[in-house]
Amino acid sequence: MLAVHTRTETLLALRHSEQLLLTLVIPLALLVGLTLLEGLVELPEPRVNAALGTVLALAMMSTGFTSQAIALGFDRRYGLMRRLAATAIPRWLVVTGRLGGMAAVVVIQVVVLAGVAVALGWRPDGGSIGWALLLVLLGAAAFGACGLLLGGSVRADLVLVIANVVWFVLLFVGGIVVPVDQLPGALGTVVEFLPSGALAEGLRSVLLGGTPGVGHVVVLLVWTAVAGLAAARALKWD
Repeated sequence: MLAVHTRTETLLALRHSEQLLLTLVIPLALLVGLTLLEGLVELPEPRVNAALGTVLALAMMSTGFTSQAIALGFDRRYGLMRRLAATAIPRWLVVTGRLGGMAAVVVIQVVVLAGVAVALGWRPDGGSIGWALLLVLLGAAAFGACGLLLGGSVRADLVLVIANVVWFVLLFVGGIVVPVDQLPGALGTVVEFLPSGALAEGLRSVLLGGTPGVGHVVVLLVWTAVAGLAAARALKWD
């Protein structure tokens, strides 16, 4: 049942044009733009490495938070979650299947974005790949927990507005497109404690040959734990 439910969630996500725009089209366009248009944003060299870290963070936020929250909110609105809860499928499997579908989409994103980055000149290093995959996993977990919290506790129409507004805000002033050190002092300090800032800074660091700071990992773990526990308590089936 888990395999079937995970496959169904994955196919639904891949067939949804709005979700594909968020999860693949925009990250791919940003990867190409940040790499080739040097005047767009100041990034360290090699630009493609830093750009890949940026778009991987964006992809995790788009899939884990925005798409997950909107899909869950409207599934609740149309009674799908209530109907699933009334079937033989246990509730834990319903949630696990959604997370499995999200994980499958994340794998596809990483493969596609990495392939395009290689075509643009990225030459992966064995050590950096391991750290990057760890951060991608932690980032997907943190944003996924936040997406479940929002989509499972707020009305669908409000979820749509909140999820898209948060996506735009974090994209431009959340440490993703504009690095934390280029943000104004107070804002930069706050962004370091957001999952967007921690993930993007950590990924750019490891893909440029460094290692993630302990703070980046801790921030992502804390967001995962806090948002996950809150989502478990606040999740509504209708």
